[in-house]
Amino acid sequence: MILKADVLENRFVRLEPFAPAIEDEVRVALDCDPAAWDGMVAAAYGPHFDSWWATASAAMSTGSRIPLAVRRRDDGAVVGTTSLYEIRPEHRRCEVGSTFYRPEARGGPVNPACKRLLLEHAFAAGAVRVEIITDALNLSSQAAIRKLGARDEGILARHKITWTGRVRDTAQFAVLDTDWPGVRQKLDDRLARFDAG
Repeated sequence: MILKADVLENRFVRLEPFAPAIEDEVRVALDCDPAAWDGMVAAAYGPHFDSWWATASAAMSTGSRIPLAVRRRDDGAVVGTTSLYEIRPEHRRCEVGSTFYRPEARGGPVNPACKRLLLEHAFAAGAVRVEIITDALNLSSQAAIRKLGARDEGILARHKITWTGRVRDTAQFAVLDTDWPGVRQKLDDRLARFDAG
Protein backbone atom coordinates (compact mmCIF):
# COMPACT_ATOMS: atom_id res chain seq x y z
CA MET A 1 0.00 0.00 0.00
CA ILE A 2 1.46 3.31 -1.11
CA LEU A 3 -0.64 6.38 -0.30
CA LYS A 4 0.41 9.53 -2.13
CA ALA A 5 -0.36 13.11 -1.16
CA ASP A 6 -2.39 13.83 -4.29
CA VAL A 7 -5.11 16.39 -4.94
CA LEU A 8 -8.43 14.54 -4.84
CA GLU A 9 -11.57 16.03 -6.31
CA ASN A 10 -15.11 15.37 -7.37
CA ARG A 11 -18.00 17.64 -8.27
CA PHE A 12 -18.52 18.77 -4.66
CA VAL A 13 -15.06 19.15 -3.08
CA ARG A 14 -11.38 19.44 -3.85
CA LEU A 15 -9.00 18.00 -1.24
CA GLU A 16 -5.63 19.71 -1.31
CA PRO A 17 -2.55 18.43 0.56
CA PHE A 18 -1.18 20.95 3.01
CA ALA A 19 1.26 23.42 1.50
CA PRO A 20 2.40 26.91 2.54
CA ALA A 21 0.27 28.50 -0.20
CA ILE A 22 -2.99 27.43 1.49
CA GLU A 23 -1.97 27.80 5.15
CA ASP A 24 -3.81 31.10 5.66
CA GLU A 25 -7.00 29.80 4.05
CA VAL A 26 -6.95 26.77 6.34
CA ARG A 27 -6.30 29.00 9.38
CA VAL A 28 -9.37 31.12 8.58
CA ALA A 29 -11.54 28.04 7.92
CA LEU A 30 -10.72 26.45 11.27
CA ASP A 31 -10.97 29.54 13.45
CA CYS A 32 -14.53 28.96 14.65
CA ASP A 33 -16.72 26.78 16.87
CA PRO A 34 -14.27 26.21 19.75
CA ALA A 35 -16.64 23.76 21.47
CA ALA A 36 -16.41 21.38 18.49
CA TRP A 37 -12.69 20.97 19.16
CA ASP A 38 -13.15 19.78 22.75
CA GLY A 39 -13.30 16.07 21.85
CA MET A 40 -10.21 16.18 19.68
CA VAL A 41 -6.66 15.29 20.61
CA ALA A 42 -5.42 18.62 19.24
CA ALA A 43 -7.17 21.94 18.66
CA ALA A 44 -6.50 24.05 15.57
CA TYR A 45 -8.52 27.21 16.10
CA GLY A 46 -7.13 30.60 17.06
CA PRO A 47 -3.86 30.42 19.02
CA HIS A 48 -3.63 26.63 18.58
CA PHE A 49 -3.33 26.73 14.81
CA ASP A 50 0.42 27.24 14.32
CA SER A 51 1.52 24.25 16.39
CA TRP A 52 -1.25 22.09 14.90
CA TRP A 53 -0.21 23.02 11.35
CA ALA A 54 3.44 22.33 12.14
CA THR A 55 2.63 18.91 13.62
CA ALA A 56 0.43 17.92 10.66
CA SER A 57 3.05 19.10 8.16
CA ALA A 58 5.82 17.20 9.97
CA ALA A 59 3.73 14.01 9.90
CA MET A 60 3.16 14.52 6.18
CA SER A 61 6.91 14.72 5.60
CA THR A 62 7.38 11.30 7.27
CA GLY A 63 4.51 9.70 5.31
CA SER A 64 2.45 8.85 8.41
CA ARG A 65 -0.28 11.38 7.60
CA ILE A 66 -1.73 13.19 4.60
CA PRO A 67 -3.49 16.33 5.89
CA LEU A 68 -5.86 17.90 3.39
CA ALA A 69 -7.69 21.19 3.09
CA VAL A 70 -11.34 20.77 2.09
CA ARG A 71 -12.27 23.25 -0.64
CA ARG A 72 -15.93 23.48 -1.58
CA ARG A 73 -16.23 23.44 -5.37
CA ASP A 74 -19.32 25.62 -5.77
CA ASP A 75 -17.72 28.74 -4.26
CA GLY A 76 -14.01 27.85 -3.94
CA ALA A 77 -13.96 28.37 -0.17
CA VAL A 78 -11.84 26.25 2.15
CA VAL A 79 -14.42 24.97 4.65
CA GLY A 80 -12.39 22.54 6.73
CA THR A 81 -9.76 19.87 6.91
CA THR A 82 -9.48 16.10 6.93
CA SER A 83 -6.66 13.55 6.86
CA LEU A 84 -5.53 10.10 5.98
CA TYR A 85 -3.41 9.26 9.01
CA GLU A 86 -2.02 6.45 11.14
CA ILE A 87 -0.85 5.17 7.75
CA ARG A 88 0.57 1.66 8.22
CA PRO A 89 1.72 0.27 4.85
CA GLU A 90 2.97 -2.95 6.45
CA HIS A 91 -0.59 -3.71 7.57
CA ARG A 92 -2.30 -2.06 4.57
CA ARG A 93 -4.29 0.04 7.02
CA CYS A 94 -4.96 3.70 7.69
CA GLU A 95 -7.46 6.00 9.37
CA VAL A 96 -9.66 8.74 7.99
CA GLY A 97 -10.08 11.52 10.46
CA SER A 98 -8.84 14.69 12.08
CA THR A 99 -11.88 16.09 10.31
CA PHE A 100 -13.38 19.49 10.99
CA TYR A 101 -15.89 21.40 8.88
CA ARG A 102 -17.17 24.90 9.41
CA PRO A 103 -20.76 24.80 10.74
CA GLU A 104 -22.26 25.94 7.43
CA ALA A 105 -20.55 23.03 5.62
CA ARG A 106 -22.04 20.37 7.90
CA GLY A 107 -25.05 18.29 6.94
CA GLY A 108 -24.76 18.69 3.16
CA PRO A 109 -22.68 16.99 0.48
CA VAL A 110 -19.24 17.99 1.84
CA ASN A 111 -18.72 15.11 4.28
CA PRO A 112 -19.98 12.25 2.07
CA ALA A 113 -18.06 13.72 -0.89
CA CYS A 114 -14.86 13.83 1.18
CA LYS A 115 -15.33 10.30 2.50
CA ARG A 116 -15.98 9.04 -1.03
CA LEU A 117 -12.65 10.48 -2.22
CA LEU A 118 -10.62 9.39 0.81
CA LEU A 119 -11.91 5.83 0.88
CA GLU A 120 -11.43 5.44 -2.88
CA HIS A 121 -7.87 6.75 -2.59
CA ALA A 122 -7.04 4.34 0.24
CA PHE A 123 -8.58 1.23 -1.32
CA ALA A 124 -7.16 2.00 -4.78
CA ALA A 125 -3.73 2.14 -3.10
CA GLY A 126 -4.20 -1.36 -1.67
CA ALA A 127 -5.67 -0.78 1.79
CA VAL A 128 -7.56 -3.69 3.30
CA ARG A 129 -8.90 -1.67 6.24
CA VAL A 130 -9.74 1.99 6.79
CA GLU A 131 -10.68 3.04 10.31
CA ILE A 132 -12.83 6.00 11.29
CA ILE A 133 -12.89 6.97 14.96
CA THR A 134 -14.58 9.68 17.00
CA ASP A 135 -15.18 10.76 20.56
CA ALA A 136 -17.74 8.45 22.16
CA LEU A 137 -19.59 11.57 23.34
CA ASN A 138 -19.96 12.87 19.78
CA LEU A 139 -23.25 11.27 18.82
CA SER A 140 -23.72 13.34 15.65
CA SER A 141 -20.32 12.24 14.34
CA GLN A 142 -21.14 8.61 15.13
CA ALA A 143 -24.45 8.93 13.28
CA ALA A 144 -22.66 10.36 10.24
CA ILE A 145 -20.13 7.48 10.27
CA ARG A 146 -22.89 4.89 10.54
CA LYS A 147 -24.69 6.57 7.65
CA LEU A 148 -21.61 5.85 5.52
CA GLY A 149 -22.13 2.15 6.10
CA ALA A 150 -19.02 1.66 8.23
CA ARG A 151 -18.84 -1.30 10.64
CA ASP A 152 -19.48 -0.31 14.26
CA GLU A 153 -16.66 -1.99 16.21
CA GLY A 154 -17.57 -0.66 19.64
CA ILE A 155 -15.99 1.61 22.22
CA LEU A 156 -12.30 1.81 23.09
CA ALA A 157 -12.37 2.81 26.76
CA ARG A 158 -9.99 5.52 27.99
CA HIS A 159 -8.37 5.50 24.56
CA LYS A 160 -7.08 9.05 24.07
CA ILE A 161 -6.42 12.25 25.95
CA THR A 162 -8.00 15.34 24.42
CA TRP A 163 -6.13 18.62 24.21
CA THR A 164 -8.19 19.81 27.21
CA GLY A 165 -6.87 16.89 29.30
CA ARG A 166 -10.07 14.83 29.33
CA VAL A 167 -9.57 11.06 29.13
CA ARG A 168 -11.67 10.14 26.11
CA ASP A 169 -13.50 6.98 25.19
CA THR A 170 -13.40 6.43 21.43
CA ALA A 171 -16.09 5.00 19.18
CA GLN A 172 -14.35 2.91 16.51
CA PHE A 173 -15.67 2.10 13.05
CA ALA A 174 -14.06 0.56 9.99
CA VAL A 175 -14.62 -0.05 6.30
CA LEU A 176 -12.93 -3.18 4.94
CA ASP A 177 -11.92 -3.74 1.34
CA THR A 178 -14.69 -6.35 1.13
CA ASP A 179 -17.21 -3.73 2.34
CA TRP A 180 -16.02 -1.04 -0.04
CA PRO A 181 -18.17 -1.85 -3.12
CA GLY A 182 -21.37 -1.58 -1.07
CA VAL A 183 -20.22 1.50 0.85
CA ARG A 184 -19.13 3.15 -2.41
CA GLN A 185 -22.55 2.53 -3.99
CA LYS A 186 -24.29 3.93 -0.93
CA LEU A 187 -22.14 7.07 -1.07
CA ASP A 188 -22.69 7.46 -4.80
CA ASP A 189 -26.45 7.19 -4.29
CA ARG A 190 -26.35 9.85 -1.55
CA LEU A 191 -24.30 12.21 -3.68
CA ALA A 192 -26.62 11.69 -6.65
CA ARG A 193 -29.51 12.89 -4.49
CA PHE A 194 -27.64 16.15 -3.86
CA ASP A 195 -27.29 16.55 -7.64
CA ALA A 196 -31.00 15.92 -8.11
CA GLY A 197 -32.05 18.24 -5.29
